[in-house]
Amino acid sequence: MGGGGCNSGALVMVMGLCLVVTRTAEVGSAWDAAHATFYGDMRGTGTMEGACGYGDLFEQGYGLETTALSSVLFQDGKTCGSCYEIQCHNSSQWCLNSTIHATATNFCPPNYTKSTENWCNPPLKHFDLTQPMFRKIAVYKAGIVPVVFRRVPCIRTGGIKFKIEGNQNWMLVLVYNVGGAGEVVDVKVKGSSTGWIQMSRNWGQNWQIMSNLLGQSLSFQVTASDGKMVESDNVAPDNWQFGHSYEGNQFDK
Repeated sequence: MGGGGCNSGALVMVMGLCLVVTRTAEVGSAWDAAHATFYGDMRGTGTMEGACGYGDLFEQGYGLETTALSSVLFQDGKTCGSCYEIQCHNSSQWCLNSTIHATATNFCPPNYTKSTENWCNPPLKHFDLTQPMFRKIAVYKAGIVPVVFRRVPCIRTGGIKFKIEGNQNWMLVLVYNVGGAGEVVDVKVKGSSTGWIQMSRNWGQNWQIMSNLLGQSLSFQVTASDGKMVESDNVAPDNWQFGHSYEGNQFDK
């Protein structure tokens, strides 16, 4: 486009078009601009665990289709589990003609000691992909490329899963394999002898209560960022054990 530009602060030039920049990315949001790098090797070494608390990403079903987010996208872990469609910006010579989908599972921390290569510092929007995902959209030696992205629904196999850790007076539940918006904003638990108990976010998608629910079957209510709630009754039987995962219902596709 011959010298034209996007004059409004709410617009960004993306692939030759002026597009609306969303303030907070939601499922179905418009394309937005960012950059992408990668970390780890082709087997995913260095990309397991992570700030969202999912642990072994192969075991939890996320595999290598994952990304770490910069501060402005990570939002202190509130966006863990959100899903993104990402394309390399075709103004770069390093771009490949491919689109990827990645789930947010980690945090790309800022580095305020660097005046350059500070891609994860606020207010920059940045994706630090696994190496296999990066190499689907760009040439390896590029190292960093401009991208466009948008939030998309998460497609999962099976139901939402709840991994229970803790002790008799403290329960920590990892909520994962969440479809739909993917981003969990509220969790409640109910024992077979209690009413609904509000859980609080411990970190990432780990939710906690200071209660003893041993010997009771457990039900969960999970609310996503789009306001939808799914209830899973008696997910864990009364003989549930710490360290085990239990599968509930899933958000509608």
